[in-house]
Amino acid sequence: MKFYSTNNKALRTDFKNAVFHSLPADKGLYMPEEIPKLDPLFIKNITQYSLQEIALEIAKLYVGDDIPAAALKDIVADAINFDAPIHFLDSEMGVLELFHGPSYAFKDFGARFMSRIMGYFSQEDDQLLDVLVATSGDTGGAVALGFLGVPGTRVTILYPKGKVSKVQEQQLTTNGQNIRAIEVDGTFDDCQALVKQAFNDPEVNQQLRLTSANSINISRLIPQTFYYFWAYAQLRIQGISEVVFTVPSGNYGNIGAGLLAYKMGLPVKNFVAATNANDTVPRFLTSGKYEPKPSVQTLANAMDVGDPSNWVRIQDLFDHDLPTLQNLIHTYTYNDEETLAGVQEMYDQYAYVACPHTAIAYLAAKAHRAEHPGTYASVLLSTAHPCKFPDAIPASLFKEVRLPAGADHLEHGEKQAVPMSASYDAFKNYLITNK
Repeated sequence: MKFYSTNNKALRTDFKNAVFHSLPADKGLYMPEEIPKLDPLFIKNITQYSLQEIALEIAKLYVGDDIPAAALKDIVADAINFDAPIHFLDSEMGVLELFHGPSYAFKDFGARFMSRIMGYFSQEDDQLLDVLVATSGDTGGAVALGFLGVPGTRVTILYPKGKVSKVQEQQLTTNGQNIRAIEVDGTFDDCQALVKQAFNDPEVNQQLRLTSANSINISRLIPQTFYYFWAYAQLRIQGISEVVFTVPSGNYGNIGAGLLAYKMGLPVKNFVAATNANDTVPRFLTSGKYEPKPSVQTLANAMDVGDPSNWVRIQDLFDHDLPTLQNLIHTYTYNDEETLAGVQEMYDQYAYVACPHTAIAYLAAKAHRAEHPGTYASVLLSTAHPCKFPDAIPASLFKEVRLPAGADHLEHGEKQAVPMSASYDAFKNYLITNK
């Protein structure tokens, strides 16, 4: 399959090039030249398949002949070696738990798949692959653990100083080996801007072989469709065929993957984009004017994005048809006080401790159901384990959180991070000096 730039559909490339060169030369984002459709019979019989079997079927559609079938099967089996179960709160609402991977966040799906795809393509290359990634919290940890020890790769993670949780910072800064962390005195948007500038700097690209591990990379987006189809399979086992997905939304890669799955044939009634104070997209869907603004810090820090990169993909996916987007995507926005109330309510009502992002999704799912009653299932995506947010969950509830197996290391480990201003000159100098 070929992939085009959202800024120029005539600019086409193959899967390998799209993976290694995350951003097209015209600064767009790569999209598949056609959205492949899953066989309707496969969807009809989806309850017969495992998560890994579903993932492989989807991966084949995008990877095609670029990777032999046997090798692709091994990549999927190794990357997606954990579950994503639905925890039903009641007969109408379930939590799709996406935090059972090694970094305890949904981004393990994309990061692990991408790292193994890159590792496969890099086997015959001699030049070191430099992976740049900006994170508002969870992406960095997933990428660090996904690439840790992968031969021929080096990862540089940029994160905003004082704007990630302690646990998230531990996951970013204590790995060593081929993982480097830069603590930027700025916001996530500043970190993201630095990464994009590096990709578009001819001098840097002449000296380094750069690629991205953010959701701007198409190999991050594709595996996130896996768990939407897996969620649908689990619902069908329960006799449920109509679903609304509520997605905590920051950079819009997660809901973008859901919309891609919808285009591939996944039966979905609606999507709900649940946001915090960073409400650029909700305002756009209301007014029709896209007006990004500087991000503000909230308790749901992975959603602190003022100019979400993946929104251009979503618009491209629907040919910039605003009425269609308004009809398909409903939005709800919550402040920190409401978020904490949502965390408390989920515990009081269901004895379920959720991270702030999940609590926002819960509030949005509840509000959506009140405005759109029906027999559908409300499935809210839980994007991270609550253990990652000790400062954002009331102490009385956090004591109920059980650390996942193997999470003890998060309380130890020496921080290794390079402090840096949000200056591109400083970042460029770091990359070239430490190549």
